[in-house]
Amino acid sequence: MNLNLNTTIRLRFQQFRFGDICLVALLFFGWSSQGQQLETYIEEAINNNPNIQAVEKQHAISTEKIIETNTLPNTEFSGGYMIGTEMPMMQQAEFSVMQMLPWFGTISARGDYALAMADADFLEIEIAKRKIAMVLSQSYYRLYKIEKKQEVLDSNIQLLQVYERMALTSVEVGQTSAVSVLRLQMRQNELMERKLVLEQDYAAELTAFNKIMNRDEIAQISIVDSLFMPEKDNDIDFASLSLHPELRKFEELNKVVSQADALNKKESAPGFGVGMEYMLYNEAPNMLMPMVSVSIPIFNKKYKSIAKQNKIQHEALEVQKQASQNSLIAELQTAVRSRNAARISLETQDKNLRQAENATEILFKNYETGTIDFREVLDVQELQLNFQLNRIDAIGAYFHQVSIIDYFTKN
Repeated sequence: MNLNLNTTIRLRFQQFRFGDICLVALLFFGWSSQGQQLETYIEEAINNNPNIQAVEKQHAISTEKIIETNTLPNTEFSGGYMIGTEMPMMQQAEFSVMQMLPWFGTISARGDYALAMADADFLEIEIAKRKIAMVLSQSYYRLYKIEKKQEVLDSNIQLLQVYERMALTSVEVGQTSAVSVLRLQMRQNELMERKLVLEQDYAAELTAFNKIMNRDEIAQISIVDSLFMPEKDNDIDFASLSLHPELRKFEELNKVVSQADALNKKESAPGFGVGMEYMLYNEAPNMLMPMVSVSIPIFNKKYKSIAKQNKIQHEALEVQKQASQNSLIAELQTAVRSRNAARISLETQDKNLRQAENATEILFKNYETGTIDFREVLDVQELQLNFQLNRIDAIGAYFHQVSIIDYFTKN
């Protein structure tokens, strides 16, 4: 028995177990150093993401429209001059100016309508920021998951190399055949292939992450070494969904419709204008005549139709709000259940790994007696690898669901 080789494999196995412990993870809730790192990326993405910038520009336009409403109709100027033979007492020229005025309160009603539109657009900014935070978090944890899988594959490749040296020693003393060595080498080739594929996945995900932040696609980021899961998940208050901006948006849109209805009533009222006309005569004194005009909407079917449309729009918004609320509750409930399922899966993989560790210990003892079967070694190693990768997948699924829950419940 080669004691140095046995010591090496035991040390490698202990490192393997320590690496498993470091894989236990959770999305940041306590704003520890790991959460602060991701929060820094989220803040940068919110400041630089073009989708958010586009929504902010739309809100700026809506805000500017408030100023636009505080204006009167164009002032009308007119004039005329008679060309030809002058006749006694005949009017030679006339000039007039007229300013139409809306009904009392119409301008303020337009301002209230524009302000309501701006408030509704402001909520779109909040929604966009939440979505960017969720999408970036999910991308970050996918990168974390890929990186940890690469580490697991590296550890398994190194472990297989140790097994290969054990097999070569066994071949030399006639305890096993060269086929066992070839099996171990083929297994290493397979794991190396998977590692190379993961490198491609990491590069693609890194590009996606950087593009969310609107920066160079190959810019490197810092991924935490480990994340720590709390013993108990936070309780979810489904009633807090009523404060979610996706639902508050319908309240703001209802205000928009209400202001549109108030504006419609003002615009259906008569309009009036004031002006002045100056007339020049050949031989008679010139005249200055004040003028007043009134605009009466005799055919007011247009305003009645708009009022009816606004009423229907109120009803439509209420139905849409109820549908959206039902959808949010269902999505949140699904996320909670999936999060809980991921935790259960993680606990199951922990149990499986402990049993795989016991099986490996037994194989060590068999090697000491010279009766090791390398087919069993490969079987146990493959099981252990699958448990580790499944463990990482469970953590990734947990993070994904927590980011969704955070989108719905974060204040």
